[in-house]
Amino acid sequence: MDAARKLSESWVHLGLGASASPQPPFAGMEWYDAYAKRTASDGAEGRLVSQHSFSEGWPTWEMHPHGAEVVICIDGEMTLTQEFPDGREVQVILTPGDYAINPPGVWHIADIDSHATAIFITAGEGTQHRPR
Repeated sequence: MDAARKLSESWVHLGLGASASPQPPFAGMEWYDAYAKRTASDGAEGRLVSQHSFSEGWPTWEMHPHGAEVVICIDGEMTLTQEFPDGREVQVILTPGDYAINPPGVWHIADIDSHATAIFITAGEGTQHRPR
């Protein structure tokens, strides 16, 4: 059996063939480029499982064009705003135990009043960002 890890420190890649691979610690935005290279053979079917804690809203919108993202709130409260291709915006308030799904191609951002921690299961291939 492998050693226990903290998801907040060591994310997991879910790949083809129902594989699961621990990832090196996050070390800045360049980490994502290295991750994409490490997992490129899984294409759009690969998923990154990560945990993040926030004390303020996200600085940028993001969108995953090739797959859905699951956001699971495990502590605090976050307001997730989703902007659909038709321009419609939906706000979802997440508290511990709640989850939301960001469909492929839907821009999303989160606002945090105090603090929040969430687990993300992300189809990250081709992820795009835009300013708030």
